[in-house]
Amino acid sequence: MEKFNLKSLVRPSIATLKPYSSARDEFEDASGSENIMVFIDANENPYDNGLNRYPDPQQRKLKELLAKQKALGTQQILLGNGSDEVLDLLIRAFCEPKRDSVITLPPTYGMYDVLANINDIQNKEVLLSREFKPNVDAILDAVEAHTKIIFLCSPNNPTGNSFPEESIFKLLENFNGLVVIDEAYIDFSEQQSWIRNLDDFPNLVITQTFSKAYGLASIRLGICYASAEIIKILNKIKPPYNVNGLTQEAAIKRLGKKEKVRKEIKKIIKNRGKLVNALQKISFIRHIYPTDANFILVKVDNAGERYNQLLRKGIVTRNRSTQPLCDNTLRLTVGAASENDHLIKTLKAMQ
Repeated sequence: MEKFNLKSLVRPSIATLKPYSSARDEFEDASGSENIMVFIDANENPYDNGLNRYPDPQQRKLKELLAKQKALGTQQILLGNGSDEVLDLLIRAFCEPKRDSVITLPPTYGMYDVLANINDIQNKEVLLSREFKPNVDAILDAVEAHTKIIFLCSPNNPTGNSFPEESIFKLLENFNGLVVIDEAYIDFSEQQSWIRNLDDFPNLVITQTFSKAYGLASIRLGICYASAEIIKILNKIKPPYNVNGLTQEAAIKRLGKKEKVRKEIKKIIKNRGKLVNALQKISFIRHIYPTDANFILVKVDNAGERYNQLLRKGIVTRNRSTQPLCDNTLRLTVGAASENDHLIKTLKAMQ
């Protein structure tokens, strides 16, 4: 494989772009001390109500905490308004509309395709195998001169399985574009995060989220881990105040409760095992797919009928039957013990 060249990958207009500099960016660069300063730079309301000032555009305190936990530099972290903004920034920074392409591996997270279409980028789909594993040779065969990104979701949504490490290594070693690994569900998996490999692969990008294991879906906070060079490019095009102050405060507070989060993850994994065992006794469930996530994909006799039956009982699931290789499947999130018990009791009554 030719040596990875980030400069040749980034869009020319982005490479030469002079980013917008917010008032608070300029202040931080000039002084770095807030205690003795009078803020008359950003046309803010001067009366303190706790929310009258713009938030830190670089989320420094939050990044410092994340960097310490992940053993990275803060310059290797970008935060976004949910992972969707992070994914959108990656496409906008590196993919030229009407020319470039990305590769996705259905069945997978649907926003990759949506974001490609929004940005007028071709999405080349390479189906997973029947076992929901990447077909690496087919993926590499689909690569062309203008293919910029391969999106991998591992553990995968909606299937729940983690991809084999050897498959990801082969893609990283043989693709000169970015390999983006979406690790939204990594905390529920026995596999380690690919963050540990960032220094080994300059084309590796990892996204994570506060929505799942951290239990903060409402605050919309996504994370991107990559080389400092890639993060610098993304910072050029992100909105100046894309992560609001309340979100930053909530995330900092949650990161300070590391042991509580760890116990919640452990409980979800335990409940997942109990739920799998109970689902095995439901007659109309044809197959339960292996999962490393906080959800379980099951194949049933008639997904549409079973979805509606559950809905009438006040239980909302996700019918994934429209996805490739997912005929007659329902995706079930692992709930609290009482919710799981209610689900199983309802399923038994439907037999």
